[in-house]
Amino acid sequence: MKQINYLEDQLANNATVHNPGAGERLEVAGASFTFKVTSEMSNSSLGIYEITLPPRTVGAKLHYHRFMDETFIVNKGQLTVYAGEDTHYLQPGSVVYVPRFTPHGFANDTDDQVVLTLIFNPAEKREGFFRGLVDILSEQPVDPSKFLKLYNKYDTFPVDINNMLPTK
Repeated sequence: MKQINYLEDQLANNATVHNPGAGERLEVAGASFTFKVTSEMSNSSLGIYEITLPPRTVGAKLHYHRFMDETFIVNKGQLTVYAGEDTHYLQPGSVVYVPRFTPHGFANDTDDQVVLTLIFNPAEKREGFFRGLVDILSEQPVDPSKFLKLYNKYDTFPVDINNMLPTK
């Protein structure tokens, strides 16, 4: 059996660098999701994604998570974030931390593009959610039962099951 010396750190360069535009990118209806730090990279402890929302686009209606926290960082444009019963109009540089069991949603209510960084902690394999979202939202009409099944599989629960689809 190999002896481990717990008093000496074993250093390794395991950093991942994503320059602007790098990372796997998915698109649906003019919105895009770019994977920056994935569940696989972080042992599911963290997920970081760049989200681009075209003008007048709902990102997500009010929902909550049981096992993960979510953080929004606005990079470009004005993002509308709903947290509980409050509505926030966020400018670039704004940060919103949403702990689990907090109802929240987000949208681009402007005529300009919005770019944000979305962070999930833990990641809960969120990449599968985004892949499924692209598939389900590409079908017309969108099947609410498939949408709800995807939501629930990835720790997402709508506040109002009759108002959960990301449409205006």
